[in-house]
Amino acid sequence: MATNVLVPRVESLASTGLDSIPTEYVRLESERDHLGDAFEEEKKSEEGPQIPIIDLKVFDSGDEAARKRCVEDVRAAASDWGVMHIVGHGIPMELIDRLREAGKTFFDLPMEEKEKYANDQSSGMIQGYGSKLANNASGKLEWEDYFFHLMFPENLTDLSIWPKHPSNYVEVTKEFAKELRGVASNMFKLLSLGLGLPEDKLEAEVGGMEDLILQMKINYYPKCPQPSLAVGVEAHTDVSALSFILHNNVPGLQVHYADKWVTAKCIPESLVVHVGDSLEIVSNGKYKSVLHRGLVNKEKVRISWAIFCEPHKEKVLLRPLPELVSDEAPSKFAPRTFAQHVQQKIFKKAQVSLNAAK
Repeated sequence: MATNVLVPRVESLASTGLDSIPTEYVRLESERDHLGDAFEEEKKSEEGPQIPIIDLKVFDSGDEAARKRCVEDVRAAASDWGVMHIVGHGIPMELIDRLREAGKTFFDLPMEEKEKYANDQSSGMIQGYGSKLANNASGKLEWEDYFFHLMFPENLTDLSIWPKHPSNYVEVTKEFAKELRGVASNMFKLLSLGLGLPEDKLEAEVGGMEDLILQMKINYYPKCPQPSLAVGVEAHTDVSALSFILHNNVPGLQVHYADKWVTAKCIPESLVVHVGDSLEIVSNGKYKSVLHRGLVNKEKVRISWAIFCEPHKEKVLLRPLPELVSDEAPSKFAPRTFAQHVQQKIFKKAQVSLNAAK
């Protein structure tokens, strides 16, 4: 694997004990609304609107009224917020703890060991250990390093890219991927029923068990001396159908709701679920792809695991379902493959960045 580093590792920068961040990490003034230390922003958000928390256990109960409430709660959260905390998801906490420990152990390795897994974005090799390149006109960088790879289905994974240390990384990640794939199916089921569709409709529309893949990005956010000037991940919506996030109980997720930034609380034993662009398209905008970003802080390293459920690049045609299109609700999106959607989004982002820089 390539080891050429095109940008400095943020971990290396942070380890020097610097008092101020390099200018390439300082965000534009227009990006600094509610930007600050994640712990402080979490406290400020306590009195405002809160991301919904939904217990999925009740859907498997024999209580039909409770099942309907669960469907409605998921529908409302996906329509209004585009994001929710889910508990009662069924993934054993013991497994989640092992996944967290495996990721932390990798990032605790000496830098020269991590660099053995370095990706090479300039050549299109995006899997592996990396830091974000400046891909916008402002040239600003994100305060994070990461490890990225495809994790499911197993027949598409390249285990030569996965960390060999810790020794249980492959085993734990495979086990977690299978569990999460089941949770994804359950979420698609609830979201389908929320739209009055057959329970298997949405999942089938974005690829089903055969053509829906899971990509995992472990984000490593070092302590930052100026969190009011930097972001771990800049504001964006996910291109996926659904995204799942778990973290090391350090706050940092911030979502845009009702024209304000809301900092997510750390909810014990929960996963965060985001609606992504692909599901927004298929639902004809009834479910909202949420704008979100990652904050940093002065006190603690934050690690998050983001898993993206993505359609096949070419096999799946993303389009509003005919059942959700009418004279009152005309189609909001032109048909496109997932690859076409990603390219359109990159082009639009480049144009926005270019205009902003003028």
